[in-house]
Amino acid sequence: MGRPRYFKATQGGNDDAGLFPEYSEGETRRAWENYVTGQPETGEVRSEIVQSWQRSMNLGVDATRLQSRKIERDEELRKLRRRNASLRQAARAAFARLEPHLAGAQVILILTDNNGVIIDAIGDHDVLDAGQNIHLEVGGVWNEDVIGTNGIGTALKTGKPTYVHAAEHFCQGVQAWTCAGVPIFDPFDRSVIGVVDLSGPPDIFRRHNIALVVAAAREIEIALAEQQREERTRLLETFLNSDASRPDTSVLLLDKVGRIMFRRGLDDRLHLPRPDFAVGHQLLPLSANMTEGDIRAALPRDIETDGITRLEFDGSLRGAALSLKRSTAIRPQDTVAVRIKPRANVDEDEIVIVGNAPKMLEAIELAERAASAGVTVLIQGETGVGKELFARLVHNRIDRKNAPYVTVNCAAISKELIGAELFGHVEGAFTGALRGGKPGKFEQADGGVLCLDEIGDMPVELQPYLLRALEQRAVYRIGDDQRRPVNVQLVAMTNRNLRSDVEQGRFRRDLFYRIGIVAIDVPPLRQRSGDVALLIDHFNSVFSDRFSRPRLVFAPAVMDRLKEYRWPGNVRELRNLVERLYLLKSGPEVGLNDLPPEIIEPADGLGFSHYVDVEEAPINLENMEAMTIRRAIQAEKGNLTRVAEQLGISRPTLYRKIKQYGIPRD
Repeated sequence: MGRPRYFKATQGGNDDAGLFPEYSEGETRRAWENYVTGQPETGEVRSEIVQSWQRSMNLGVDATRLQSRKIERDEELRKLRRRNASLRQAARAAFARLEPHLAGAQVILILTDNNGVIIDAIGDHDVLDAGQNIHLEVGGVWNEDVIGTNGIGTALKTGKPTYVHAAEHFCQGVQAWTCAGVPIFDPFDRSVIGVVDLSGPPDIFRRHNIALVVAAAREIEIALAEQQREERTRLLETFLNSDASRPDTSVLLLDKVGRIMFRRGLDDRLHLPRPDFAVGHQLLPLSANMTEGDIRAALPRDIETDGITRLEFDGSLRGAALSLKRSTAIRPQDTVAVRIKPRANVDEDEIVIVGNAPKMLEAIELAERAASAGVTVLIQGETGVGKELFARLVHNRIDRKNAPYVTVNCAAISKELIGAELFGHVEGAFTGALRGGKPGKFEQADGGVLCLDEIGDMPVELQPYLLRALEQRAVYRIGDDQRRPVNVQLVAMTNRNLRSDVEQGRFRRDLFYRIGIVAIDVPPLRQRSGDVALLIDHFNSVFSDRFSRPRLVFAPAVMDRLKEYRWPGNVRELRNLVERLYLLKSGPEVGLNDLPPEIIEPADGLGFSHYVDVEEAPINLENMEAMTIRRAIQAEKGNLTRVAEQLGISRPTLYRKIKQYGIPRD
């Protein structure tokens, strides 16, 4: 069979052998010709390619087709790109970072939607021009139904990174190309929402092409997660400012497509009465033009509501709050946001996460959705904020009974031993290796959660092996070449700025993208001062029971001082304070003199906020709030992102307050 030659195809070569040990262009072409003419002998062709050829045959794809199909109507294409605006925006940074390396390299980088339609393409101009001959261009349709086996369509079909080289393509007209496609997953429900693909003439084939595209896909997923997190923060804030947020109300909070993003007052958040109340479940197909009546009509028939609140910002519907009747709900909210029962056969107390601050509720929601999706999780926060509680929350919410929970502190093990600790070893692998060998933490955590604390301290030279274990879902013990499959959900924790470490070469970029698909930021206590009283009440109950003593009574002046203190040690420092008061005080009354010196007279930057107003002004909430914001802007030299963090509010709220009070931004 003849074929058009937009590029000169290779005839095998050393680079091909790196990915396909037995690859030969001539043999692959003969196998393809046999296959499409009804002869099943495929020789050494990879099984995933043969399976795709079979799907292409079953779909009735014409193997002699010379080009794919293209969306010709400009308006249809514009609508398609608008529908995928979030995906295109998320890909912008990754594409911009790679674009300088593509010019003159005979490659193009492609972004498609979940149907394989190309929505963006950048790269070498000659290759972009050549791509138009086969409709490998914006508007081109590259799913298997249309053009058979190819990097884009086959990655969409299998949900796996896919390399299709030259004669492995099903359609004759595209066999002068090579392509590496990697699916892009929704960060939370793990549905495939698009593909990023690297394409060009067969001569561009390199072993690392797939790794490069995988890294780009992971970077896009992280950007998508950031977008979704910002929208969830604003939605949660809109909810908290609505009548539906009354603390005695049991509520389901839905996002803009009707998925449950937060729930309150339902059971003990451990054993829900119904699976369709799980965080991340789409309860109904919410759309922008639905009225409250439409939403009520779309609900499952057995869900009764006391009220439905449409939640809007930026001029459009972004979610809804369902206030549930007592027949549906189980209990009203208390100060505990989450209760985590002890693990089976483990001597431990119930774990609770206390607080109602929006940032805490958002972190909880992220952890629950990540658990249900089974994705890797990066938990970030200062020392003492309770990162380990969120790791336990992820473990508690996974849908496997008695799943193991294994922890490793990467900073507490020498770099010579951490590899054996994680991956295990066989007998004689090194001096001191145990007789008979030993399984590593990955194998011990199989079927459950592996928590890597202080992951920023993992030696750089070990990080590629961790990345390989995560990508391949398998480990190799030290001294052994046997592949051992593992099914592990990784939770990584750090108090470092890993993004900064990446830029400074202390942490691998590809590993950061792999573990940071869902990043949970646990806020410091100074950013949720409204939770201080709740935490004191909680720890008061804990230690009253533990020491069999009456609860402590904190004088109003003491509570005011504790709410103003900036808690550099975070929740851990507050817990230790309450415990120390129980140990040192003989009576229940707590006065200012019972507090440690660092709280009574804190040093600059460690104790009271320097935002406390001392100017004379009419005492009302509006004046106090405006003055606090002014002081914060002055202290942070106009950096509104840091101002919002210090005040414990979102940036949109800060902007509204600045406009409301007419505060200059510098």
